[in-house]
Amino acid sequence: MRYTRLGNTGLEVSAITLGCMSFGEPERGTHPWSLGEEASRALIKQALDAGITTFDTANVYSDGSSEEITGRALKDFARRDEVVIATKIFNRMRPGPNGAGLSRKAILAEIDNSLRRLGTDYVDLYQIHRWDPLTPIEETLEALHDVVKAGKARYIGASSMYTWQFAKALYTADLHGWTRFVSMQNHYNLIYREEERDMLPFCADQGIGVIPWSPLARGRLTRPWDAQTARSDTDGFGKTLYHPEDRTVVERVADVALKHSVSPAQVALAWVSQRPVVTSPIVGVTRSGQLEDAVASLDLRLEADEVAQLEEAYRPHSVAGH
Repeated sequence: MRYTRLGNTGLEVSAITLGCMSFGEPERGTHPWSLGEEASRALIKQALDAGITTFDTANVYSDGSSEEITGRALKDFARRDEVVIATKIFNRMRPGPNGAGLSRKAILAEIDNSLRRLGTDYVDLYQIHRWDPLTPIEETLEALHDVVKAGKARYIGASSMYTWQFAKALYTADLHGWTRFVSMQNHYNLIYREEERDMLPFCADQGIGVIPWSPLARGRLTRPWDAQTARSDTDGFGKTLYHPEDRTVVERVADVALKHSVSPAQVALAWVSQRPVVTSPIVGVTRSGQLEDAVASLDLRLEADEVAQLEEAYRPHSVAGH
């Protein structure tokens, strides 16, 4: 396993981040394909044994049970100061007023709820899951600054949004002397590369760590285009992200994988990891072999002609995932 700094910070993260959305009691939330505690713990232990130290979850995943399972496993299998725990806030956690969003009330309540579920005094990276158009960014940033100053989070990060929104947030934090976002968790893979137009160059300029979600395009890049899985059959959000014309990219990935005698997943992840601005792709797994592929992808070097072969089939997309 390789380790790298998260943007311009001194925080070291593993070159693969384990995404924990697939861990959670299936009857809680909207992920019927998620794994229960026993299966989740086995994968978390395997990840730690492979040298993965960075784990990304969210309060909304399986109605909080992802945080619970992840927290218990890390407490049992690792030392707290040797792992990096990231979680997120924005989505609805309960019905009624103030049950979602990035108001001061929501942030100060949800950080405590996440810490309780994770069984820790602090998270290493506290991220806003999406932009909140109903709350002034000043209110959100000051509340996040207070969370950091209270010792409940070491760093703060953001997830999918427009570049102008992210620029506004960084400028506003600098203007007031508040804690700055250090990372961007955005939608980026061989099928969806719209982030290359503005967000990724901006992150490079600002020294922001990039930790992409869905680097395997919801599994699309790991299997034949027409193949279905339990997740793809029930993933309504995922069905909005990709289109039939993306099939050619999937086929190119399979061709390069055959040439190297590796899985398509290794090729797709190697491509993401080798982008200069990417710090650590977030990989979700439900099987041991998927985790092995993720780790092995770090040793696969793609030649320039192979990168061109993979990239030339790209077709522009409408913005998706915000």
